[in-house]
Amino acid sequence: MVSLPGADLPLVIALLGPTASGKTALAIELAEALDLAVLSVDSRQMYRHMDVGTAKPSPEQRARVRHELLDLSDPDQPLTLQEFTALAGAAIAAEHRRRGVALLVGGSGLYLKALLVGLRPPAVPPQPALRAQFTALGQPVCHQLLRQADPAAAGRIAAADAVRTIRALEVLYATGRPLSAQQGQCPPPWRVLELGLDPADLHQRIGRRTAALYNGGLVEETAQLIDRFGADCPLLSTIGYGEAAQLLRGELERDAAIALTDRRTRQYAKRQRTWFRRQHQPLWLTDAATGGASEADVLQQAMGAAMGGLG
Repeated sequence: MVSLPGADLPLVIALLGPTASGKTALAIELAEALDLAVLSVDSRQMYRHMDVGTAKPSPEQRARVRHELLDLSDPDQPLTLQEFTALAGAAIAAEHRRRGVALLVGGSGLYLKALLVGLRPPAVPPQPALRAQFTALGQPVCHQLLRQADPAAAGRIAAADAVRTIRALEVLYATGRPLSAQQGQCPPPWRVLELGLDPADLHQRIGRRTAALYNGGLVEETAQLIDRFGADCPLLSTIGYGEAAQLLRGELERDAAIALTDRRTRQYAKRQRTWFRRQHQPLWLTDAATGGASEADVLQQAMGAAMGGLG
C-alpha cells in the first residue's frame, strides 16, 4: 500500500493487476458499496467500437455503476498519454468533488503510473504525416529505429506495441529530443491506496477469457473495424485483433488463432506482473503462493483496505 502524507487530502484507490485477473467484477462491487464511478485506465478500452476484443464492461455492468474514460476516441485517432492523463485528471477531480475519493481500475501500467505519481509527458500534438510514414514502415522497422535513437524508451515499450512505438518516434522526430529525456514528474495532490489482484489461476482465467472473446464475436468485430478504419490501423495488430485479422485473411485456422491469442495474452500478463511488482507497492488481495482466496474474501479485504484509506 502506498499513500501520500496528509489525511486531509482526497483519496485515489487504484485497483491494478494483469489482464483477466478479475478487476472488472471487483471494481463494480467496490463502486456499488462506496457509491463511486469506475474510472477505467485501459489503453484499448478508451477506444470506441473495440468492445469484444478488449473485454470492455458489458452494458449490464455499465448499468450497475457509472464507468468513465471508456470510448474516448476512434481507433484511427490514437490518444497520447498527455491527452489521456488530462481527461483522467478531470474525471478524478470530479469524483473528488462529489465523494472525496476516486476509483481507478486497469492494467495499463504506464497510464496508471502517469496518474499516480504525476508523470508529465511531452506536449506534442499528433503528427498525422509522421504517423502515416511510420505505419507504412511497419512495426519491426519502427521499433528498431526506436532502439537506435532512444534505447531507454525502447526498453520500456514492447516490440509489438505499435501505438507507443510510433508515439515515441513521433515525439523524437517532432522535437529532436528523445521521449525518455522529456518525461518529468510532479506528484499529484492526493493520497493513493493501491490494491492488487494476481490470482494463482491466472493462466486458466486467460484461457477462458480467450475462448469467450472468440465465441462472443471477436472475429466479426475485427471485420467491422477493418471495414471502417482499414487493415493498417495500428490498434488492429494488438492482442486478439491481430490474430482475428490473420484468421480473416486465411493465414490462421480458428484453433490456431485462439492458441496464439492465448499465448500472447499470457506473455502480456507476465510483463504486467513484472511491471506492477517493480513499479508499484499495492496491497495484494490474492497471493499466488498460497493459492489465492475466494471472491467473498477478496471483496472483504478490499473493502477493509478502502474503508481504512477513507478513515
